[in-house]
Amino acid sequence: MGYRLTRQDLMRDLYVAFYDARKHKASMSYVVQFEKHLKRNLEDLCDALMSRTYTAQPSKCFIIDYPKKREVFAAKFVDRVVHHLYYNYTNQLFERTFIQDTYSCIKGRGTHYGIERLDGHIRKESQNYQVPCHVLKLDIRGYFMHINRYRLLEIATSSLLKMSTHKIRKGGQTTWADVIDMDFVLWLTREIVLLDPKINCEIVGSWDNWLGLDRSKSLFFTDDGCGLPIGNLTSQLFSNVYLNVFDQYMKRELHCKHYGRYVDDAYIVSPDKDWMLSLVPKIRHFLKVELGLDLHMGKLHVCNVAHGVEFLGAYVKPYRIYVSNQSLRRVRQNLNEIDFTDPEKVFRTVNSYLGMFIHYASYNLRHELFMHSDFLKIAPYDEGMTKMKKFNLITSRDNEQNLWNSIRLRTCQTGCEPHRHRLLFRRSSRRRSQDMARGVFLQEAVPTAEY
Repeated sequence: MGYRLTRQDLMRDLYVAFYDARKHKASMSYVVQFEKHLKRNLEDLCDALMSRTYTAQPSKCFIIDYPKKREVFAAKFVDRVVHHLYYNYTNQLFERTFIQDTYSCIKGRGTHYGIERLDGHIRKESQNYQVPCHVLKLDIRGYFMHINRYRLLEIATSSLLKMSTHKIRKGGQTTWADVIDMDFVLWLTREIVLLDPKINCEIVGSWDNWLGLDRSKSLFFTDDGCGLPIGNLTSQLFSNVYLNVFDQYMKRELHCKHYGRYVDDAYIVSPDKDWMLSLVPKIRHFLKVELGLDLHMGKLHVCNVAHGVEFLGAYVKPYRIYVSNQSLRRVRQNLNEIDFTDPEKVFRTVNSYLGMFIHYASYNLRHELFMHSDFLKIAPYDEGMTKMKKFNLITSRDNEQNLWNSIRLRTCQTGCEPHRHRLLFRRSSRRRSQDMARGVFLQEAVPTAEY
C-alpha cells in the first residue's frame, strides 16, 4: 500500500523546507514579510498541497552579467519553500541512481571534489604522469534552455518509481515507498517540471538588458515544452536527472571508465586519443536522439595532460593544481572594487577567497593578493595564511607594524621550512618597491643561520 502523507507530517516538512529556503536570506524583505505570518502562510500552502490545487506564482525574470551574461527566473519565496520540500523528499532517491562522477548539486560532490576526481583519473590513466595521456572536454550547447520538459518528466517519474521499491538501507526491510508518499511526489514532480516560467512572468529592468545574450541561452526563444529556469533549486536537481541517462550511456555502453560531468561540462580521460575522438559521433547522435541536445563542437577540446587541463576554475598540471587564469581575473577584478569602509564584508570576502585558494598551489598568490596594508587593517591571518582570524579592526600604523612582527615571530617559532619565510619577507628590490607603494611595511628576514 505504501505511506500516505498526513497533514500533520506535511506541516512539519514545510517548516523544515521553510528554514532551508530562509538560510542566508533571513534579512531579505520578502522573507521578513512571509515570516510575519508564518503559521498562516504555511497552513495555506499545506492546504493547497494536500488538496492538490497548488500552482506556482509568476516568477521574476532578469539578466545578470557576472560572471557572464545569463537569464535568470527567480521564483516567489513560497514556491522556493515548495522546491526545498520537493528536494528534501527526492534528492536521496535521485542521487542513488547517479554515477560517482556526477558532481553538481550533490552534498560533498562540488567543484573541489570534481577537480580532485579529474586529477585522480589523470594519474591513473597516465600512470602518475609516466605515460602520455589526453583529456577530451565536452560541452552541451544552451543546456538548460533545451531540456525537453516532457522527456524530463518521463525520466524523473521512471527513476522515482524504480527507486520506490528499493530498500533504504542495505539489509533492511523498509523501502522508500514506506516513508515517502510516492503519489504526492509524482504529482508534485509533474507540477514543477511542466511549469512554463515565461507565463505571466515579471520582467525586471529593460528589454535592452537582453541585447548581446545568445538566443540559445534565453527561454523566450526556445521551442514549446523546452527549457528549465536557471535559479531554481529543482532546476539544478533535474539537470542531473536529465543527463543521468547520458552518464549511464557513457559508462555502460561506451565503457568510458574515466569519465566525469559537472552540469553540462564533461570529460573523458584516456591515453588513446584516436579512440576518444571516435566516440564523438556516437555521443552527438545519442544526445540528439535521446535527449534533444546538441554537442557544442566549438568547445570540444583534446588536451595533453602534460600541458595542463582547465576544469571548474582550476588548472590541473602534473603533480599540482593551480587557480585558472579566468578565475584569477575575476578575483582581481572583485578585489579592485572592494569597499574597505565595510570591514565585516571585507572579512567575509577575503575568507571566502582564501577558502577557495587553499585547495590549490597558491601560497605566493595568496600573499600577493592579500598581504598588504588595506587588508591587514581589517584583521590578521593565521600562520598558514589560510584564513583571517577573528574580526579585530586595526586602526594605526603601529598596530600594523606590530602585526607584521607577530607574523614573523609566530612563523619562526613553528619550525616550518625556511623558504616560506623568504617568500614572506625577503623580496627582490622590484617586488619590495611595489609592496612599499601599496603601503606594505616589510621586515627583513631573520638570518638563515637562525633556522
